[in-house]
Amino acid sequence: RVQLVENGGGSVQAGGSLRITCVASGFTHIRYCMGWFRQAPGKEREGVAIIYTGGGVMYYADSVKGRFTVSLENATYTLTLQMNSLKPDDTAMYYCAIEVCAYGDGVENVPVVAREQDYFGYWGQGTQVTVSS
Repeated sequence: RVQLVENGGGSVQAGGSLRITCVASGFTHIRYCMGWFRQAPGKEREGVAIIYTGGGVMYYADSVKGRFTVSLENATYTLTLQMNSLKPDDTAMYYCAIEVCAYGDGVENVPVVAREQDYFGYWGQGTQVTVSS
């Protein structure tokens, strides 16, 4: 069965950095989308960054552009999120998710729906990121 395990969360002061990783096991598709989502207390879960094996990064939330970098090691299904210049508003539980994305080459061929959390069928348990002011 498919399992996703996140690691690397923790507490940091504003302006600091953290790196979180997610490893998927039991998933054997070559073309897939894998992404980070987060949920802050009292708020809905939102997308942070999503990457497509057939084309690269296809989504960053506006709030993290220029501060966060997502990367993927295809062969090991390992997704990494490097978070710099962290803000208290980044405090949330961060979840990774994976789903088959069998589209053509290039992120422009991936339908918009694949950027939405409802598209993803496999989720990790989450890792907590806390940023203090």
